[in-house]
Amino acid sequence: MSRVRLNGSSALHDGGFAYSATVAPGPLLFTAGISPLTTDGAVDAPGDVVGQTRKCLQNLAVVLTEQGASMSDVAKLTIYVAEQLQADLMVAWDAVVEQFGDAVPPAMMLGATVLPYDEQVVEIEAIAALPA
Repeated sequence: MSRVRLNGSSALHDGGFAYSATVAPGPLLFTAGISPLTTDGAVDAPGDVVGQTRKCLQNLAVVLTEQGASMSDVAKLTIYVAEQLQADLMVAWDAVVEQFGDAVPPAMMLGATVLPYDEQVVEIEAIAALPA
């Protein structure tokens, strides 16, 4: 069972997302930025915000599994999108919602100027509560 409890707010706008997460005592996992790389180091879905968001989330799931966790253990996400339009942030968000459903952890989405790899437009980092 996950140690993460997602919290809304009775005083803030109900945007349909968690404003915070409460984590029961125990170990936490902090990831580096998870890039949309294939196992041979190539950028998957070059220039494609949705495709890269999905690949980053798949790669995040691999890292979590290696540490004995799952996506339901994620307590916080930060999603970086290197595009010029707010609409690109929204399609990335839609891909995050597609992955997490009704249990999207608190998240910060922000536009970035550039990311490390040529044709990379998305990177995701996470904090997860490892199972006790």
